[in-house]
Amino acid sequence: MLKNTLVLVILLFSLVLSAQQTRRVETLEENWKFHKGEITNAETSDFDDAQWQTVSVPHDWAIYGPFDKEIDKQTVAITQNGESIPTEKTGRTGALPFTGTGWYRKNFNIDAADLNKKVLLLFEGAMSEPEVYLNGKKIGEWAYGYAYFYFNISDALLEGQNTLAVKLSNAEFSSRWYPGAGLYRPVSLIIKDPASIDQWGTTITTPVVTQEVAKVNIKTNFSGKNLSLKTTIYDAQNLVVAQQQTPVSYDQQFDQNLKVVKPSLWSPENPYLYKAVTQLYAGDELKDEVATKFGIRSINYSAENGFQLNGETRKFKGVCLHHDLGPLGTAVNKAALRRQMQILKDLGCNAIRSAHNMPSFEQLELADEMGFLFLAESFDEWKKPKVKNGYNRFFDDYAEKDVVNLVRATRNHPSIVMWSAGNEVPDQYGSAGVKRALWLQNIFHREDPTRPVTVGMDQVKATMESGFGAILDIPGLNYRVHLYEEAYEKFPQGFILGSETASTVSSRGIYKFPVEKASMKEYPDFQSSSYDLEYCSWSNLPETDFIMQDDKPWVIGEFVWTGFDYLGEPTPYDTSWPSRSSYFGMIDLAGIPKDRYYLYRSRWNTEDETLHMLPHWNWEGREGKKTPVFVYTSYDRAELFVNGKSQGIRIKNDSTPQTRYRLMWNDVIYEPGTLKVVALDKNGKQAAEKTIKTAGKPHQIILEADRKTITANGKDLSFVTVSVVDKNGNPCPTATNALKFKVTGKGNFKAVCNGDPTSLASFYEPQMKLFSGKLVVLVESTKNPGNLNLEVSGKQLKKATISITTL
Repeated sequence: MLKNTLVLVILLFSLVLSAQQTRRVETLEENWKFHKGEITNAETSDFDDAQWQTVSVPHDWAIYGPFDKEIDKQTVAITQNGESIPTEKTGRTGALPFTGTGWYRKNFNIDAADLNKKVLLLFEGAMSEPEVYLNGKKIGEWAYGYAYFYFNISDALLEGQNTLAVKLSNAEFSSRWYPGAGLYRPVSLIIKDPASIDQWGTTITTPVVTQEVAKVNIKTNFSGKNLSLKTTIYDAQNLVVAQQQTPVSYDQQFDQNLKVVKPSLWSPENPYLYKAVTQLYAGDELKDEVATKFGIRSINYSAENGFQLNGETRKFKGVCLHHDLGPLGTAVNKAALRRQMQILKDLGCNAIRSAHNMPSFEQLELADEMGFLFLAESFDEWKKPKVKNGYNRFFDDYAEKDVVNLVRATRNHPSIVMWSAGNEVPDQYGSAGVKRALWLQNIFHREDPTRPVTVGMDQVKATMESGFGAILDIPGLNYRVHLYEEAYEKFPQGFILGSETASTVSSRGIYKFPVEKASMKEYPDFQSSSYDLEYCSWSNLPETDFIMQDDKPWVIGEFVWTGFDYLGEPTPYDTSWPSRSSYFGMIDLAGIPKDRYYLYRSRWNTEDETLHMLPHWNWEGREGKKTPVFVYTSYDRAELFVNGKSQGIRIKNDSTPQTRYRLMWNDVIYEPGTLKVVALDKNGKQAAEKTIKTAGKPHQIILEADRKTITANGKDLSFVTVSVVDKNGNPCPTATNALKFKVTGKGNFKAVCNGDPTSLASFYEPQMKLFSGKLVVLVESTKNPGNLNLEVSGKQLKKATISITTL
């Protein structure tokens, strides 16, 4: 009897929960069928897709390769790089097979009760030009591969099984970098009552912010009649801090103002988030409920104070990021994004620019939680083309819709402090471009009056003459540091943003001699020197920007090109095969910091000590030759020793841009042994030291995981850095050993990357050579908790094993 009573109680409780559940969000993640190539009738319900590949979404069909020179070979002059004569370019879009047509199919079930609901189908990104079919009928299409969009599919649903089919088409010459391919961001169903809060219908702003009190304004758009709204604000401990019931709406919108006493203000140092729960009622019946995380913070831009957050002036210490995740391609993964952003946090970076695309929801959620200021970008092209089949084809029909969806979907993220309407658009010339800039800016303002708009401008002289730069809320200059002073004088805003800076190039762990400044320098091995003195024809070394940031209060910050290397745009080797990924990053494609990372860290990370020395000290054949040593450090002076012999003390000084930010010993003579640097405080006393030793032959493999405990959800990742040491434990910085990887237990081998921009090895085969002594293996959880074990082996090396716990 007791057992039956317990079952009844559980059943009743389940029914109560079901009755209270006002909306469901079902992510369509597993058991998609995928086919690459044109095929007829694939949209129909009875099409036989049994032989198609089974995949999970997010999915990037192109990242599996192979790399092929012919895929993106182009004869073109890249005008934004100042080229006038066409040359053959290879690897420009990563040399991966992203072009062509791909089909996705997915069956899902709908209960009879849901046929009376409002059902939306949401795509967070589909590369590209998606055509969407439900049960054989076309329900809609979109154009821009980076856009978020949704369709109301309520009238097209059937009770029981429904068949969703998506056709994607990626044209040749449609991108300047690797765009990825496929359903690379989540797809979901949103099932709710017809009387409900609109999709992206909640707008939260904080028009009054002080240490004592904050005014939180919440506008809620909805469908239905004779409804009321109750809003409750919770703090991070889930305690109620404000509540309001509003019985009357105006023109399908509720407008509420709630008071929060002693608010905790959001900032990069204190990324404090509140939660607003909005509940829509018909009488006493709850019809819909939406929970929205937000932050309380104020932003302001002025000639007098530059950029201010919560009343305090600060500068953007930012990086630009493309949307690919190295060996994962463009398939969004929150664990991979979190790792990226943790590395950037250690750098001292406080801002991210989503270049040149609309950011993923996952990236913005992490920016809110981890504390990054965010510049959310929209387009790389407007009406005038950069590439033949780029966004120029869609601008007239889609630009406003794409901006509206960008803003409405993301405006409640406190991390976003600025919108970008475009990047280096050819429309910078002439009056038509000025009108387009103003038109787009006005759309942003209409949808979000609280944030300013910028455009990354590279044709600065033209924008001075046309008025293009003058009408923007924030004049963003891409490079052109020599024009900063003139732009400051001519533009009316009273400040300048370095929307894209540096474009310095380097290959991790590769050093070239002689050590000298160079533009577009090329070498037979298609690598760039990690002495960080090489840059591009349109760009400059980091110190040129550092000086502007430090000496000019009207320069409000910079976004360095780039934080991480990315697939495609292998400048300066875009005419050389097999280069297929960029050299711009402070961090390589595998997520391993280059030397330049520590140059920026030495001035950006003001909380932690930086003491980094380069190059490595394994130079067989250079005995007796000059081998300069650089030190990137947060200290202003240091002494260098080679095998105990002092090479002198260097002190940062203003004699050159480099000596202002680097310590350099240019006349060091190489001899094997020990290289040591001792950092000194202002009184000349030792404050820190670092030692590098000449290594012997590779002897043993070393494994280090970014996380040793991950979630057993079938998609969480641990990134394991693999390196080798000699028999004395010294790292071997020139090792190129071929390694193999084996995963057992509750996990799978996912991918591998060594950061070499010239490597044509597959990311998805469990073997790869070390590059400059390192690589990174990605292991993935299953849905079964337990331990996964990674074993790494190589010929004549002592193998290593690491265990990762999945919970």
